[in-house]
Amino acid sequence: MNAPLREPTFRESVDIMFNRAVKFMDLSPGLEEKIRVCNSTYTVRFGVRLRGEIKTFTGYRSVHSEHMEPVKGGIRFAANVHQDEVEALAALMTFKCALVEVPFGGSKGGLRIDPREWEEHEMELITRRFAYELAKRDLINPSQNVPAPDMGTGEREMAWIVDQYRRMNTTDINAAACVTGKPLNAGGIAGRVEATGRGVQYSLREFFRHPDDMKAAGLDGTLEGKRVIVQGLGNVGYHAAKFLSEEDGCRIVGVIERDGAIINDKGIPIEFLKTHIGATGGVKGFPRGTYVEDGHKVLEEDCDILIPAALESVINLGNAERIKAPLIVEAANGPVTAGADEILRARGKVIMPDLYVNAGGVTVSYFEWVKNLSHIRFGRMQRRQEEAQNALIVNEIERILRDSGATMGISDAFKSEYVRGAGELELVRSGLDDTMRTAYQSMREVWHGRKDVEDLRIAAYIVSIGRVAASYRSKGL
Repeated sequence: MNAPLREPTFRESVDIMFNRAVKFMDLSPGLEEKIRVCNSTYTVRFGVRLRGEIKTFTGYRSVHSEHMEPVKGGIRFAANVHQDEVEALAALMTFKCALVEVPFGGSKGGLRIDPREWEEHEMELITRRFAYELAKRDLINPSQNVPAPDMGTGEREMAWIVDQYRRMNTTDINAAACVTGKPLNAGGIAGRVEATGRGVQYSLREFFRHPDDMKAAGLDGTLEGKRVIVQGLGNVGYHAAKFLSEEDGCRIVGVIERDGAIINDKGIPIEFLKTHIGATGGVKGFPRGTYVEDGHKVLEEDCDILIPAALESVINLGNAERIKAPLIVEAANGPVTAGADEILRARGKVIMPDLYVNAGGVTVSYFEWVKNLSHIRFGRMQRRQEEAQNALIVNEIERILRDSGATMGISDAFKSEYVRGAGELELVRSGLDDTMRTAYQSMREVWHGRKDVEDLRIAAYIVSIGRVAASYRSKGL
């Protein structure tokens, strides 16, 4: 009996992808190694008195590359967090930031905890103590290391962390920039919560602007009517599914969650399903579709676009041969293992890689960081001036129409929409859209411009590693 193929770990998968890419590049062995390895990882074990006794928790903060500072990366709270995972995610952050051209190095953090086991006030005590342990070592600092939300964390945790940092650094005028993903009333930015899901939408829109790329995936037309399966209806999956269905006309035919999956070829109403999950804790019992107990089997259902948006390694050696979707969009970090990637490429599948697709979060985090350092809301200086200038144009057109005796004028709806100046949300979305388009085009140039590069993932790595290498060379390395 043949021994089964060993599935690479998440960390090994990232290294395999990196090694595949550098084979196409002219890097010295020393520089290649410098970019590949993680600079440092700090492990902290701290105690918090809870429920009448001291509970000890283990957390990590890894810095992959300081070719640019501050370094950037989320903090995840999960029961299975471990050092290799955090270091792999930190490496992905380095390459992700380089690909979308935000001026950060890569970092990542994690706390080994299941947030569902603790009350809110207990989570606050734990989060604040973790933040204290990191901040006193400058592993939370506006100019050195800037965390953000990740799996198991959100605006609430970021608000606790920034308040803890302020208590420890009472004279730091830029304290709000020590983390991103904060609530609006604590220095956050409009559009941050939706940012990663919005980035998924923008990345797909850009892909569908290029007929050659669609042809490579065996697709044509527009996003309208395309059948989509989403794995994970958390923050990223929910917003991606919502925007794609409501704004682009996609049909969400499958949603996979912890307790199973819902399928409906006519389309699943995402808001209705999200409300159901919030009320019941899962998808079971949802009336607008068929429940499938073994949710992971739905990854193998027929569809046009498959969006894994939750966990690592959900597409692996065990199911890669049965994946039917011609286009796989990695909204999660590392959802396709290196072994599965090889199988899928051999089968002609097109994979839009995680370091591009889910870069919307870090892009809008960059905008929030800049906002915190500038101490002014985007749009505040120019919005009314834009409105006044646009109103001048509309008024002049209306005058010309009146003088010419025209019977038709400009509609009130058009006037209202045209005259309105861009606020913070519109500017954030504009900046994110531009970033996703530009990054895709840089990948596409390598993908189509080099005969030896056959897929988008390696194209993305080549672009990002090249930019990191250029940064190190400029420092004299």
